[in-house]
Amino acid sequence: MPLWLAIGFALLRFFGQGRLMLLCATLVAQWFERRRGFAMGLIALGFAASMAVHPPLDQWLTEAVGWRQAGVWLGVITWALLLLMLLFIHDRPEEKGMKPDGAALDSDDSVPSRKGGLTLHQAVRTPTFWIIAAGLMAPSGLVTALFLYQVLIFETQGLSGALAARVFALSGLVMVMSMPVIGRLLDRFRTERIFSGALVLLAIIFVTITRVDYLAGAIVYAVLFGVMNAFNITFCAYIWARYFGRRHLGSIQGAGQVVGVVGAAVGPPPFGIAFDMVRNFTDVLLTLAVVPLAGGVLVLFLREPAGLHD
Repeated sequence: MPLWLAIGFALLRFFGQGRLMLLCATLVAQWFERRRGFAMGLIALGFAASMAVHPPLDQWLTEAVGWRQAGVWLGVITWALLLLMLLFIHDRPEEKGMKPDGAALDSDDSVPSRKGGLTLHQAVRTPTFWIIAAGLMAPSGLVTALFLYQVLIFETQGLSGALAARVFALSGLVMVMSMPVIGRLLDRFRTERIFSGALVLLAIIFVTITRVDYLAGAIVYAVLFGVMNAFNITFCAYIWARYFGRRHLGSIQGAGQVVGVVGAAVGPPPFGIAFDMVRNFTDVLLTLAVVPLAGGVLVLFLREPAGLHD
């Protein structure tokens, strides 16, 4: 692929898919507070549904009309869905005389406002921002590495690549089933404890995959990995609004998305380096399991920043 085409594709992905994911998470966070976790769990189902629907749809269109026309039709379908949604979307509940979670504005709230929330400049000066960043960077990088190297890890441990591919399907199913449950947990329990539990789960996954050399072990790993992916997707959409409010959520959520991208970039290289050197993943997996464990301890110190509700 020519360099200019690769750059163009990357820019399209950044301004297309990247912005859509950010906008959806920000929009839902504006409309929900008390039930924000459950709402985020539900919108994350759209991501899972897309992974289930698009590959067979793309294949069917390509076989029916060719890949060029298939691209055109997929573009038309995407635009039609987006334009339809624009008819029903409002940026914030105050625009419709409401508060988050569907509550009506009080008599003394006749002028819509967005009380509560830090600016990006204020947020990055708090320990809370950097604790969250560290806590999210670990799963972003390590989960990405597992996605990229799962087949190779299985093969080095005596399992087939076909089994590793089937494990992805089971993990996806578990992820879909887990998202609404995780949203409920976020609404009912202290956020830092749920966050810590998710990071400890990631450490357990890294230990578990080193023991996967038979079918039952692969199934256990697939279930744990699916739950972890559900945590990861839901947390990335939920946590910035939880600790920094709605007033400047777009800029803060955008900075948080950069954290995830950086994590995804730095996570996989240690795996590739380790395999090139020793043809074995066990040592690097057990070593990197310490990272989410440390993160699990760190996030227990999360507290709402001063001035959040001013």
